[in-house]
Amino acid sequence: MQFAGFDFYIQTLLDWVSGLPSALVWFFFAFSNFTENVFPPWPGDTVTAFGGFLLARGALSFWELVSSTLVGNLAGAWVMYAFGHKLLDWLKNKNFPFKSELYNEESIQKTLDWFSRNGVVVVIFSRFSAGIRFFVSIVAGMVDMRPVLFFSAFTLAVSIWCGILIYGGFYLGSHWEKVLEFLALYNKIFTGFFVTAVLGFIIYKKFFERRKEA
Repeated sequence: MQFAGFDFYIQTLLDWVSGLPSALVWFFFAFSNFTENVFPPWPGDTVTAFGGFLLARGALSFWELVSSTLVGNLAGAWVMYAFGHKLLDWLKNKNFPFKSELYNEESIQKTLDWFSRNGVVVVIFSRFSAGIRFFVSIVAGMVDMRPVLFFSAFTLAVSIWCGILIYGGFYLGSHWEKVLEFLALYNKIFTGFFVTAVLGFIIYKKFFERRKEA
């Protein structure tokens, strides 16, 4: 995910990173992937694609890029998983303004039950949408999804998605920004498909419930 107006600052940052020693470059990519998981506006996909470009230039090794990407993502996911684990208890036990409007225990429980049944699939496929992936680690913590299962699915998803971005940046070389054009189009299509699917499911469920009542 990326805010409009970040482009100039991100490009300046990436130019600066390309001149750093390899050890600091490793920490930068680890930090970038960590930040994307806890602060979605950070353009993590952009930075990962740029990593592919640096790999093509020989500015860092394949294993340096892969390990920093994986370590950063896992660390960020762990923080949000732990946050989600505590969040549900806080919502249940704390009184806050508009709690009755914001917290419907029955609806939330239905959502959590559905996630518990489909957690692995959701964790894997959520990685392919910048607008959804942020919430999945939190919900996984809320439903107390088994850590081994969650992080295994998460690692698989990160390997596939970030692998695509790294390969794109590596293959395109100095034209790595074209990966971002693809991402912008891809995110629009995916978001449109996701919204349509959700609305279709809601309409179908309402129609089915009315027929059942009739």
